[in-house]
Amino acid sequence: MKYILTRLTKVIILLTIANGMIFGQANNQVSKVGTTAASFLQLGVGARALALGDAFTSIADDVSSIYWNPAGISTIKGTSAEFYYSPWIADIRFSFAGSVTSLGRFGNLAVGITSVTMDDMPVRTLEYPEGNGEQFAANNLAFSLGYGRQLTQSFAVGMTIKHIQEQIWHMTASSLAADIGVIFQTRNRGIKIGMSVSNFGSKMKLSGRDTKLSVDIDEIKAGNNDRIDAYLDTWEWPLPLLFRFGISKNVLDTDFSRLVVAVDAIHPNDNMEYVNMGMEYSLKDVVFLRIGQSTALMENAEQGLSLGAGIKTRLSRNMQLQIDYVTRSFGDLGYISGFSFALKL
Repeated sequence: MKYILTRLTKVIILLTIANGMIFGQANNQVSKVGTTAASFLQLGVGARALALGDAFTSIADDVSSIYWNPAGISTIKGTSAEFYYSPWIADIRFSFAGSVTSLGRFGNLAVGITSVTMDDMPVRTLEYPEGNGEQFAANNLAFSLGYGRQLTQSFAVGMTIKHIQEQIWHMTASSLAADIGVIFQTRNRGIKIGMSVSNFGSKMKLSGRDTKLSVDIDEIKAGNNDRIDAYLDTWEWPLPLLFRFGISKNVLDTDFSRLVVAVDAIHPNDNMEYVNMGMEYSLKDVVFLRIGQSTALMENAEQGLSLGAGIKTRLSRNMQLQIDYVTRSFGDLGYISGFSFALKL
């Protein structure tokens, strides 16, 4: 155990130094929006975390930790499941479902699935701008398998492996990626520090029969085969790599109420750095009120203020239900809402 802790400490130090070097270059960096594949991986999950302005890296204590920080998987007792749904922009549907099961002293195991779907749309061409009678669909899917373990009373680690797939009409692209995270509970009561690296994996490249075409290799020469099968070559694109560093504190913690404040610093590989901030007030651990601000300090950011609320109730002696709601401002795109339903056994 001592050997494992030593190795993990070295990894954390190296990641922290690397993250600091990247942040230190912020003034010389330009935005790289639109240069990564599978952008849906940057859409957060869980109404509670989103209502906190996405500042959840250090808090990470529910099933949505599968996405935010895999180390949070280790903090869950028993078995928990969560479902999140949000009607996204332009009639797109975004959903997440996950579950965490305790393996006792062997740690916790988690599974999760994230999907982005839409209704079928007509195929439009130059000859048939109103549709040629065919329909096409586009969807994104990520399946995650995670593991988290509390190595000491104050130190937790976790890792998630996920299979990612994007599909549009007859074209698909897939990749494997990993998330890794740590959470440290300081001796100062109520302060937690978390860090995670998300979507570290291989590049994605679309392939499928929609790249097939017939060509005439020599248009000048008569009598040759003018319908040679050929395929367009598509480019490979990296995944949206995210470095997250967060800190949170219970500024108020009594039997009657609790107030948690959290701040996250984010470095994506396809945009400028930004900060997320959020607060959660709970009354007797039953009623919850939340407010957050995401993408702070980012120029021309669309996403802004988040508001949310939740309620926790006991369905039976061994079963607990929590329902959370969030609404977020996206500037000219309006407001986007979402619901979470979490069941704990």
